[in-house]
Amino acid sequence: MRNDYTVVQKLLHWAMAGIIMLDLFIAQKFGNSMDIADRLESRADHSTMGLLVLTLFVIRLVLRFVYGVPKEDGTSPLWQVWLAKVAHGLLYVLMGLLVASGLLTAMSATSPIEIFGVIDITFGRMDGAIFDFVRQFHEFFTEVIIALVIIHVVAALYHQFIRRDNLLLKMLKFRRF
Repeated sequence: MRNDYTVVQKLLHWAMAGIIMLDLFIAQKFGNSMDIADRLESRADHSTMGLLVLTLFVIRLVLRFVYGVPKEDGTSPLWQVWLAKVAHGLLYVLMGLLVASGLLTAMSATSPIEIFGVIDITFGRMDGAIFDFVRQFHEFFTEVIIALVIIHVVAALYHQFIRRDNLLLKMLKFRRF
C-alpha cells in the first residue's frame, strides 16, 4: 500500500472540488427570478459542468481502483478511521447519485439544454411532472453533499491545525522530494 495519492488523483480531487463549487454557484441562480434566456443559459452551463464532473468522477473511480488509497497513518483512533472511510464512501456515492440525477433531470427538461452550446441532451418536450419528480432528488442530493463537503473541509482543517499531521498539505503537494 502506498503512503500518498498519485499526483493525478490529487489534481482530480482539486479540479472536481473547484468545478463542483463553481457549479453550485451557477445552480444557486435558479432560485432567483431571471428571464428565460438567462435561465436557459444557466441550465446549459450547469449541465455542462455536471458532465465535466461526471467525466472526472469516472476517471477518479478508475484511478482509485487501479492505485487504491494511501494507508492510514496508524495514529488516529479507530472511530476516526472508520468515520473517515464512511464519509469518503458517502461522498463517492453522493457524487454518483448527484451526477446521475442531474443527468436525468437535464434529459427530462421541457426546454432544450445544449451542452457546450452544441448538443441538446433533452429527450424532447417531456411532461414537466417527470422533470419535477427527478429534480427533487437532485436537489436533495445537492443539499446532502454540501453538508458532507463542509464536514470534509472541517475534518481536513482539524487534521492540519489541531492534529498537525499535515494531511491538508499532503493533498496540496504535487511533487515527490
